[in-house]
Amino acid sequence: MIGRILPTYSGYAASKAAAEATTFILAHELRGRDVTVNAVAPGPTATEMFLEDTDSDAVRRFADAVPRERLGMPSDIASVVAFLASPSGHWINSQTIRVNGGIN
Repeated sequence: MIGRILPTYSGYAASKAAAEATTFILAHELRGRDVTVNAVAPGPTATEMFLEDTDSDAVRRFADAVPRERLGMPSDIASVVAFLASPSGHWINSQTIRVNGGIN
């Protein structure tokens, strides 16, 4: 199983933490403007780039680490983004939504 600590991922992890902090701060900076700021944090997703840049054994390990035992699909991520951008998502603000199938 793939854990939260992956060798060579420190820069990647730092960039994700920065995005989460920026989401929180920007949402507060834009207060009073009827604008929401959220981030979507996808887990391993079967995109062309991911599949091309990841060897098949690693792809299988990523999929096996997810409780649903599969990679996410781009449509899994897109539906959350569409919800956040819709009127139904208007009360969600300053959040990072993890769309990762349950992987930590």
